[in-house]
Amino acid sequence: MNSETTLSPAGINRQSVHESASSLRYLRGTAVFFVLLLAWFATIIPQEAPAQLRGSSDKVSLTPLLAQDAVTPGSTFRAAVVLNIADSWHVNANRPTLDYLIGTEVVLDAHEGFIVADVVYPQPKTYEFAFAEGEALLVYEGDVPVFLELRAGSGLEPGRYELTGHAVVQACDDQNCLAPSRIPFTLVVDVVDQAETVTPIHQDLFDLYDDAATASEQWVSDRPGNEIETLFSERGMLLALLALFFIGLALNLTPCVYPMLTVTVSLFGGQSDTNILRVFSKAVVYVLGIATMYSLLGVLASFGGELFGHWLQHPWVLGSIGLLLFALALSMFGLYEIQVPYWLSAKLGTGTSTGYVATYLSGLVVGIFAAPCIGPPIIALLAFIGSRGDPVFGFWSFFILSLGLGFPYLILGTFSGLLPKLPKSGMWMICVKKVFGVVLTALALFYLAMPFFSVTEAYWVIPVSLIVGGVYLGFLESSGKGTAVFSKVKMAFGTLAVIAGLVAVMNLQKEGMEWEAYDILRLEQAKHAETPVILDFYADWCIPCLELDRITFTNADVIDATREMVRLKVDLTHFDSPESEELRRQYQVAGVPTIIFLDGRGNEVPGTRIVGFVGPDEFLRRLNLVRKDPL
Repeated sequence: MNSETTLSPAGINRQSVHESASSLRYLRGTAVFFVLLLAWFATIIPQEAPAQLRGSSDKVSLTPLLAQDAVTPGSTFRAAVVLNIADSWHVNANRPTLDYLIGTEVVLDAHEGFIVADVVYPQPKTYEFAFAEGEALLVYEGDVPVFLELRAGSGLEPGRYELTGHAVVQACDDQNCLAPSRIPFTLVVDVVDQAETVTPIHQDLFDLYDDAATASEQWVSDRPGNEIETLFSERGMLLALLALFFIGLALNLTPCVYPMLTVTVSLFGGQSDTNILRVFSKAVVYVLGIATMYSLLGVLASFGGELFGHWLQHPWVLGSIGLLLFALALSMFGLYEIQVPYWLSAKLGTGTSTGYVATYLSGLVVGIFAAPCIGPPIIALLAFIGSRGDPVFGFWSFFILSLGLGFPYLILGTFSGLLPKLPKSGMWMICVKKVFGVVLTALALFYLAMPFFSVTEAYWVIPVSLIVGGVYLGFLESSGKGTAVFSKVKMAFGTLAVIAGLVAVMNLQKEGMEWEAYDILRLEQAKHAETPVILDFYADWCIPCLELDRITFTNADVIDATREMVRLKVDLTHFDSPESEELRRQYQVAGVPTIIFLDGRGNEVPGTRIVGFVGPDEFLRRLNLVRKDPL
């Protein structure tokens, strides 16, 4: 045994222990040396690190302010988030000039009882920077206020509320840009009773609100695309109003007119008055009722920031429409005849069983059916009226447009009212009234089902009604039973109705396009992967949305063409929720259905937006524009 090597009682090599201890001391000394070396480097590195290693929050801070010291429930109030930007630095405008720049955006998080009605960004300044290769950029610098208009819920209890939010900014100087930052802020709002006095504060700042709003509206109006505003500015008032009439006339090509056609023929075809002048005058009154309702809905939507047609989401509206249609259906079956009381018709001087007041009220109700009738001109008109802020101008603009919408019903109502005057009309007129009775019953059940079921589920009423109604009208209904020709016509009609019902059932079974629910993270993933996106804004109460789902989105060519795209459904059923409010403002959606195509950069492809129902061919035409758009 080597004398240099000894073993402890536990059998441990003492030399190994000594060597291990030496190694440990060496490693410890080395670590201390490197720590001291790093500390020395830290003292000589310049305090100003490269810009790319720091975030924009180093150069921007936020100051949230209110325009008043307190808020009362149900009121509208203003706030501002002031961007305090360091000297010699700037942030990009809300809509930056270059695609790779991050636009400044102020977002208030969703809070129960508070809704963001509007966000007004200041007018940007234009500068040329070295990194932009001579291209002028839109930027903010110094202390920049971003104004918010908020609505406090009428049910808010008095107390202090903390509204959180954030601003997305990208700070740059003349040489480079910092990494974008998401800077949080908290807006403290004191809610007091209605009886308490509210005092304005920070008036020097909020006096700038109107100028900022005007500049923002001017910037939007200078952009191309609002054909209604261009129409009025270039063609003059008279020609513009005439064009609105024809735009309204074109709305009759949309699916929303189906219920209006049926109700019109039922109302006028069931009357006993055969005087040509009276029938025509009542048709005029009926169209005026349609125009009045549609005009009121349009003006309210343009000034209230509401979703056009959203009234159809309320159960009491749907229920009232359903009950009225059912009452009309029963009159078609001969259970009774709807008429104004004699004493009222005598005072009005109508002298007819169905007076002008009832006809006008019927037009008002039918005008609600027109609410889903929406298209790009309606969106443009809503924006134009809202920017002008003139309710009288708004009403008459919509009134002229809705006269165009109602013009076919003037002819249809007059013709339907004269049907009973035709010779030998008795037998087949009874059968025609019962046909409309079946159709009205189907519509009534559809509207009564909508508060309790989705539109897709309620749609089952239509094929079932076609099948049951076809069997009843073709084989069970007794009018004209002794006439062979008439009986054969009825049987043929009933058979066609049953076949149409079966086709509708088969259509409900067709596989449609697969959609994902809207998610901001999914949208960001698509943008990162440079994948185009389809955004389908819909609502449960929207009948044209159902038409898109059952006709356009079940088309094999449409499904194949969109397979490589991200397809997101945006639910706007509850239009006044904070989430819907923010999405409608962000994408400038005024009605449903609205379909927006985004390119691989996340920007909307110009000229591709779809508003209202379109068939597969038109949808594919817009889609081809997206494919041609370069990334």
